[in-house]
Amino acid sequence: MRRTRRNHAAGFKAKVAIAAIKGDKTLAELAEQFDVHPNKISEWKQQLQESAIDVFGSNSSAKAATPDLKLLHAKIGQLTLENDLLEGAFNCILPSGSAISGGTCADAPDRRIASEPPLCRHQNAFQSTQT
Repeated sequence: MRRTRRNHAAGFKAKVAIAAIKGDKTLAELAEQFDVHPNKISEWKQQLQESAIDVFGSNSSAKAATPDLKLLHAKIGQLTLENDLLEGAFNCILPSGSAISGGTCADAPDRRIASEPPLCRHQNAFQSTQT
């Protein structure tokens, strides 16, 4: 009678591989104890020994995986300022009563005086960042 295929958890594999590395028992004894084929025990032992180098290897890969929090916080601050600036400029450009506008800017001078629409302080700041 044929046994169905079994999937073993990583913790179980590690436990068996560590027992094999200890060398207290033979592969046959471990196979009987854990109800696993001796070839699997040898395979898991080899995998554990190969991956142990990664555990004690250089920390450069671990440092590369963690982001620089100061840099990210600075970027968040910069984007927040730009967003606030653009939101203020957007409110100055759209007429009051517009469905998407919060109204006109109180700093904007009367647009009827000059032939060219005057700029409020938000629009001036926005244009200075674009040049």
